[in-house]
Amino acid sequence: MGTLGVVFLVLITILFPPLGVYLIAGCGVDLLVNICLTLLAYIPGHVHAFYLMYVYYERRGMAMEGRFNTAPAPGVYSDRVQSGGRGYGTIVQTD
Repeated sequence: MGTLGVVFLVLITILFPPLGVYLIAGCGVDLLVNICLTLLAYIPGHVHAFYLMYVYYERRGMAMEGRFNTAPAPGVYSDRVQSGGRGYGTIVQTD
């Protein structure tokens, strides 16, 4: 996902946090937590969504550099977010 995709994701997350979480983490516990936080109060839903985006893109950047963080990020239940979207297989580095 290029810069335009990230900007689009941020705009979606500002308008409706659960949709941004769904695009990053998929359908799972993180989405359920975000929906509950958004329904309880709108701001915690944003905080949770942007935290997931931060962890996702940080782990993705680390994986592209060949570094791996084996410790799970607290409060993140999606394996996709924990691994930066790369999974546990072989990582192919793109330029």
